Amino acid sequence: MKLARLSHDPAALLDFFQQGLEHLGAVCERTWHDRLQLVAEGAAARLWNADGALQEADLHFVAAADTAPRDAAKEVFPGCPLTFRLAETLRPSPLPLERAVLQTTGPGEPPSTGVAGKLWHAQWPGAVRWQLATPFAPVHHFSLLALVRCEIQAIDQHWSLHRLALSLADGQLDEALAADLQFLQLAPEASEPIAWPTHDQAAWLELLRAALEQELSGDLTRVRARQENYLRRELDRIDDYFDHYEQELTQRADRTTSDSARLRTNDRLAAAKAEHARRRQDQVQRHEIRVIPHFDALLWLAEPAWQTTVSFLESNQPRRVEAVLVPRARRWIVPCAP
Repeated sequence: MKLARLSHDPAALLDFFQQGLEHLGAVCERTWHDRLQLVAEGAAARLWNADGALQEADLHFVAAADTAPRDAAKEVFPGCPLTFRLAETLRPSPLPLERAVLQTTGPGEPPSTGVAGKLWHAQWPGAVRWQLATPFAPVHHFSLLALVRCEIQAIDQHWSLHRLALSLADGQLDEALAADLQFLQLAPEASEPIAWPTHDQAAWLELLRAALEQELSGDLTRVRARQENYLRRELDRIDDYFDHYEQELTQRADRTTSDSARLRTNDRLAAAKAEHARRRQDQVQRHEIRVIPHFDALLWLAEPAWQTTVSFLESNQPRRVEAVLVPRARRWIVPCAP
């Protein structure tokens, strides 16, 4: 899900800067409601100096409505580079993979056969003579959650923040989990050992890439349409200029009777065509769209689920599959879905 953009709040930003800079070792003091005086060295000072030399600054957190000229080294305003640098500095590297277990909210008993069957038919209406072949067994369903800042580099730069929740069993987005994460209760500790699956970084990155492409499809469609309009305008301008220039050279070559002059004109024509192609390729490269994700948090979530074997008829052919029912999502997960 795409998280809503926060409005510019100088008081909240001042709290963020004070806590973040003090975490990095700086000495900070609020001298006014919108002023923060600091002395920093090392990691905290690298926000201003690449070498981390001693830095003293008096930061002013300006209101969004203030339109006066800005000093990016001493003022914090919407889109201020200091805010991005502080966020990047506070981000741990390498990014840790946290683990959490979802608290059981129900009675801890498997659902009835009738409820399980309704959920199955809601996902796959074509199943006939559906039944449970084995009793429900308690298992854990695993999801991967990621907090991602996405930077879209185009004519205009676009930033967005996304919370992605992926089911590791089938790679599907779990929008309900992403939207309701703040309302879910985590278990303080696991009551029994959990058999966490093998950490497959390459497979997980591929799942996150596909999920991010799906999440950004709407934004990229709008950006791509604007880029194409700009590119078409620039290519038409270049084509018009070189078409007229080449036409003029061709007419000049037709009027001359000198072989040397005609040879020079042909050389200029060849050079113009090469420059024409180079200018077009340059504009294509200038109008490329680059998507750069920045992962800020990764969470491996385990939640109670029920595993069973299901038998049914599909196209008059009997099938028997292993499936997992996730009570929170009220959804069946089948590695090879019917």
